[in-house]
Amino acid sequence: MAVRKKSVRDIRAKAVELLKAERGASPKPRGGRTTVALVYPNTYSVGMSSLGYQVVYRLINDRPDALAERVFLPDDIDEFKASGAPLFALESQSPVRDFEVVAFSVSYENDYINVAKMFRLAGLPPSARDRSGAYPLVVLGGVCASFNPEPISDFFDAVIIGEAEEVLPVFLDIYDANKFDLSREALLRRLAEIPGVYIPSLYGPEYNPDGTVKAIRPRADNIPARIVRRFVADLEAHPAHSVILTPNTEFSDMFMVEVSRGCGRHCRFCMAGYAYRPPRSRSVASVLRQVEQGVKLTRKIGLVGAAISDYPEIAGLVGKLRDIDVDFSASSLRADSLTPEIVALVSKGNRTVAIAPEAGSERLRGVINKNITEEQILRAVRMLIAGGVLNVRLYFMVGLPTETDDDIAAIVELAKKAHETQLEAARGKGRIGTLTLSVNCFIPKPWTPFQWDAMEGVDSLDDKMRRIKKELKGVSNISVINDVPKYAVLQCALSRGDRGLADVIVHAAETGMDLKKAFAEKGLSMDFYAGRKRGAGEVFPWDFIDTGIKKEYLLKESERARGGCKTPPCKVGSCKSCGVC
Repeated sequence: MAVRKKSVRDIRAKAVELLKAERGASPKPRGGRTTVALVYPNTYSVGMSSLGYQVVYRLINDRPDALAERVFLPDDIDEFKASGAPLFALESQSPVRDFEVVAFSVSYENDYINVAKMFRLAGLPPSARDRSGAYPLVVLGGVCASFNPEPISDFFDAVIIGEAEEVLPVFLDIYDANKFDLSREALLRRLAEIPGVYIPSLYGPEYNPDGTVKAIRPRADNIPARIVRRFVADLEAHPAHSVILTPNTEFSDMFMVEVSRGCGRHCRFCMAGYAYRPPRSRSVASVLRQVEQGVKLTRKIGLVGAAISDYPEIAGLVGKLRDIDVDFSASSLRADSLTPEIVALVSKGNRTVAIAPEAGSERLRGVINKNITEEQILRAVRMLIAGGVLNVRLYFMVGLPTETDDDIAAIVELAKKAHETQLEAARGKGRIGTLTLSVNCFIPKPWTPFQWDAMEGVDSLDDKMRRIKKELKGVSNISVINDVPKYAVLQCALSRGDRGLADVIVHAAETGMDLKKAFAEKGLSMDFYAGRKRGAGEVFPWDFIDTGIKKEYLLKESERARGGCKTPPCKVGSCKSCGVC
């Protein structure tokens, strides 16, 4: 029996059903407001799980002169295309092309293909140079924009570098004041005056004969040579919590509250630890005010931060939250700062809690500056089981710099010890839970001390994944999951790419071609971006961004890693080592 083709009416009815299931939304009439299509280049379920996306949605809609509506990647793109529907906003079902501003929030490099697909679905030429002033102004923001927007910068009229709370209000003020009076070119020149706003068309990359970047230079006078990353100095002035709750997300009906932003632990592999520096925390009173809002809507509260157990006032916060009759979860916990009180808080309603040793051996944890001992890891497992958490997940990476066969063997041995600890702690409690190893590929990311390193090859990474699975196969109640090395290498190439990748991304999106093949068809080597070790003096595509972190500091950290030297946590305000403070 033939399957009935979905009509435009079917596609729109599906959007209406999503809206009906939501709580917390408060639609606004257009009424002369600047209209913004806020695009997340993945499905509704993924996009609505992003706290950052919801924060930007509220930031725009809190303005009396602006209106933001949400846009997501269709669950089934082929079905959507066949219906003939234009890409439209969820709230009003207005076509994306009818908005004044189209703002993409991009958090993951693997979504770059989706960005290009959504341009076509919306009827927008992907290249900014092919769009006249008759088209919407197209803007890029999000994590990827702040550390290396170059692979997709040709798609955008403007890029916001840094945290939206600091830049977006000024951006919208200037846009609204000039949108009717200035040409597109003149408007972009005006927007370029805002610190933290990058106008790709006003800059041009220059290349060396070997294909490496020589420089990225301004093409016009009075344009800054480097773009300063903007960040919020005082989080108290900018609450960050869920706006809309829906059962149709990974965190079903959970109200998320940001407790802190950034991390000062100096884990050398972690881009977020550098991209969001300096680390900042909210007061207990501020967190409680946001939790009180969430309790009115749901019994599930998610505490968001780089490491909740590292929150400076964690004892006081736990004491205040303990008596609130809701279920709490935490985005991340560190083994060395976990306490029975924290476990008691997050164990209600949480059958699984994760901690991240990252490496199996203490030597390799020293290389990456993940300064936790085996004893602390096992103590954390014991504490979680004793506190009522049934399942424990351990995060590991393979392919880390200086890694040896002994380090892979150490992952297996640590997993076995953690499993034995779990069994001992669960004895007499009835049901025994599962220990899950999540094994992921190390990716050398921009703005980390490992940005000069080559990524390990797919075959080698696959071998290590198989070895870990094989050696743990016979152990009961241990489950091993892993990412796919070939996709991790693609992510690495995209994260470290330059403007030459724009054609590759569009080609892959429009042909449905595997990205690796698209690289080859465009005459580019993926290994050039992912598998090549960089020289200390190489200019990176992202060097035009001024994050505040000195490149010399990152290079020194790379050298310290090889010696296994520890770098102590940030002392915000009193330390000048990295350059941010």
